Amino acid sequence: VALLVFLSDVHALGLEAAQGLVYTDGFYWDYDEQTRAFSKRFEAQFKNIKPTMVQAGVYSSVYQFLKARAAAKTSDWKVVAQKMRDIPISDAVMRNASIRPDGRVIHDMYLYQVKTPAESKAPWDYLKLLSVIPAQQAFRPMDAACPLVKQ
Repeated sequence: VALLVFLSDVHALGLEAAQGLVYTDGFYWDYDEQTRAFSKRFEAQFKNIKPTMVQAGVYSSVYQFLKARAAAKTSDWKVVAQKMRDIPISDAVMRNASIRPDGRVIHDMYLYQVKTPAESKAPWDYLKLLSVIPAQQAFRPMDAACPLVKQ
């Protein structure tokens, strides 16, 4: 099991070298219709390159900020930050997501295995889902000593 792998790493290595590798990821372009639609829009801007969990996460965080800012009707950062925590995170990228009082975004994570070349049916068809790790299990528990939690 690799500690940190991105889809772009699998692409760079190629299926022959990467096949069988198991790793966790927070986003895969081919997870469902929503992720495929998001990835299609991303690809159109980035020369047919699929987004990684980092690019998808940036999209989701900015989208959450903009929703919170609109709902808060103010630019006061404390109000907007609280609104970001109050509004459930639901978009093309994140599943079962929220922002805890300590500021950590928790969301479902996914355990994937890299396909063999024979299993891949199209470009960027690299991963098979082994299991979904629910948000509450995927991240460490909140630390009561955190200054953000004490407030």
